[in-house]
Amino acid sequence: MSAKLNIALVGAGLIGRAHLQRLDISADCTCAAICDPTDAARALAAERGTPWFASPEAMLAAITPDGAIIATPNVLHVPGALACLEAGVPVLVEKPLAESVASAQRLVEAQARTGIPVLAGHHRRHNPIVKAARKIVQDGGIGRLVAISSLFLIRKPDDYFDVAWRREAGGGPVLINLIHDIDNLRFICGEIDAVQAMNSNATRGFAVEDTAALTFRFTNGALGTATVSDATPAPWSWELTSGENKAYPQRDGHCYLIAGSEGSLSLPKLELWRYEGKQGWWEPLLRESRAVAPVEPLAEQLRHFCAVIRGTEQAITDAADATRTLAVVEAIGEAARHGHLVSIDHQARAQAA
Repeated sequence: MSAKLNIALVGAGLIGRAHLQRLDISADCTCAAICDPTDAARALAAERGTPWFASPEAMLAAITPDGAIIATPNVLHVPGALACLEAGVPVLVEKPLAESVASAQRLVEAQARTGIPVLAGHHRRHNPIVKAARKIVQDGGIGRLVAISSLFLIRKPDDYFDVAWRREAGGGPVLINLIHDIDNLRFICGEIDAVQAMNSNATRGFAVEDTAALTFRFTNGALGTATVSDATPAPWSWELTSGENKAYPQRDGHCYLIAGSEGSLSLPKLELWRYEGKQGWWEPLLRESRAVAPVEPLAEQLRHFCAVIRGTEQAITDAADATRTLAVVEAIGEAARHGHLVSIDHQARAQAA
């Protein structure tokens, strides 16, 4: 068995500590260092007996880990990742890859130039439900895609907004939460090439949206909708229906409905609906449920990162791929501000950035 890889943790906040928990129980790697300038992070490192550094640059001057997880605030993702790439260190960068497509493109270019792996932390791609849905759709299991509906309807507690940035632009459910659903839909259904959007802050009155309604056009011709709100008591979201994160009380319900010319599919239950023989609304629909073995996605993402470092697996999502998800989010913001359809030419956006 190969020796464990030494992985540095850059950023020891909420998601950073979630990664740290997986590092501590991994059969593939161990935490080599904690990089975070806060007193809390320094105390955490001392308590564990883990080397502590105030910055990636300080760490890289002292050690060269086998890889690094970048879990800092969004605006620090690219600087931290670039420092690691220049030192030959592969990175797993939390979502969103960057605070903007222009910033993310710097990382895309650095990955292409150095050849060092960059993985994006869209961990839901590692959920077996999402993988199974992708295979069903990509293998033609429901025919040609026709329409997709996505729901993120949930109630965040009042004290969630005690943190100031969550009340400001960029701190709302579109960038923080919907980006997961957009990435899932891209992964399962294909690229999105145009969006329309409307945002509202009418419920809470903060500077950031609490509700959004969106339409998508996929390059394969399918049309999609997404309804988003973090201000309603409702069970229709990935968080509450998938059982992925045990911190949320799981409820029955759907978060994605994917319609094809020969059948339809609901997630997270993986229910397939289709006709047997003659098709038409007078005919009975048959339902088939697909079962998958549960896997903890953050742990699987870490295992996959280690395999990519060792060269035994190809990255499931790299810097360029994650930038395309971010481009859809940027287009949503533009569409909501200006009230018109925004086309997404991913290649042109990357070149302009």
